[in-house]
Amino acid sequence: MPQRSHKFFLPYQERWIRDESQLKLMEKARQIGITWASAYRLVRQHAHHQRRLDSWVASRDENSAKLFLEDCKFFRNILHVAAHSLGRALSADTGRDSAYSIRFSNHTQIYSLSSNPDTQAGKRGTRVLDEFALHPQADQLYSTAYPGITWGGQLEIISTQRDADHLFNRLIQEIIHNGNPKNFSYHRVTLEDALQQGILQRIQAQLAPEDPRQAMTESDYYDYIRQACIDEDSFQQEYMCHPLQEGDSFLSYALIQSCEYAPNIHWKRDPMAITHEAYLGIDIGREHDLSVFWLLEKENGIAYTRNIVCAQKMRFSDQELILKSFFSIPSLRRVCIDQSGIGRQFTERAIEHFGSYRVEGITFTPSVKEQLAYALRTAFEQQQLRIPAERSVREDLRAVKRETTFAGHIRFSAERNDQGHADRFWSLALAWHASCDATNSPYHFTAIPWQKPQHAWI
Repeated sequence: MPQRSHKFFLPYQERWIRDESQLKLMEKARQIGITWASAYRLVRQHAHHQRRLDSWVASRDENSAKLFLEDCKFFRNILHVAAHSLGRALSADTGRDSAYSIRFSNHTQIYSLSSNPDTQAGKRGTRVLDEFALHPQADQLYSTAYPGITWGGQLEIISTQRDADHLFNRLIQEIIHNGNPKNFSYHRVTLEDALQQGILQRIQAQLAPEDPRQAMTESDYYDYIRQACIDEDSFQQEYMCHPLQEGDSFLSYALIQSCEYAPNIHWKRDPMAITHEAYLGIDIGREHDLSVFWLLEKENGIAYTRNIVCAQKMRFSDQELILKSFFSIPSLRRVCIDQSGIGRQFTERAIEHFGSYRVEGITFTPSVKEQLAYALRTAFEQQQLRIPAERSVREDLRAVKRETTFAGHIRFSAERNDQGHADRFWSLALAWHASCDATNSPYHFTAIPWQKPQHAWI
């Protein structure tokens, strides 16, 4: 049973707030109020009249940075009322706040910044690295932020888990298994821990009376969250502090979802409505696997998914008709096709009809797949892709796993199921490769006039 408490903060939040260690690390479940507690802690520190150093918060994106400051302003307003009753002013000039900073009467400020490591350079004072495991340049961010506390302040690292090889998990493993050489103060709060300490009562206090969660016990809520997750791996990572291990999915759910269209966005486009440069990736299948045609339209450095066609147990002559229909797009610049195995003849016929300057056949060797996979993940990490928010797409992208062979080589594999063999992953990787490979191409193509496909091109 949870520890019932009428205090403003729950026990694990209070322990985090009261921890005065120079280096602090919090491994946590989603949405348990640690970021909120950190905002209060910073405001309480800046409320002291002898405070001289600013604080710098690195959030994962612009919206998160603004939300963190909103929490800080909430606590500043509360403490300002208390200070005013004592004849003091905690906030002398709130009009001088900005979108990314708030100011106190002792002339110190709290800044909430993006995840760019360069923004941490040359600044002194407390650092809060929020959702650290989501930062793609975590090593550089840590290296730049740490010197900032040389003259005082603290370094706080807060995050849910992600990949096992991320710096966040490496720091945790160093704390647990290697004697904690950096002397971090280590906190860990899973969903189970938070429920035992009263988080459900705080959640229910914010819900509408008719919300079905009002009648849940801690056990009910735990099962509710677990069942709502996409799969067990996602639940263990997001709520139970278990990172993805070697051999788990190459693309995490969080990374995939960060590049998804909003569910209400109509992402498909009429071929003749595509005005910017278009690129096509094709992963060929026949009996057991899907043939997937993935179309990207690139605009201002962002590759937008405009169409995905999946064909299963379809004759190659009919698949050729699908390819011909894509070539009706006036701005289609380049097509990359998996020519391994059964794709070789399909690719040869496409090159013969449309030209090698428009069609490139790619043979999937281990090194080629590694290059394609890492290039695709980099595109996700840098938010250069937009994909549909569909379960079939998400599961296919998650199906690819990275493994290390006995010889020390990296290979990428996926289990074959009724939906194919991670075919959407490789068709997207090929489409992205086509868009990058054609960036400096000197060719300007003239589209074949569009006709409703009725027969194969040969």
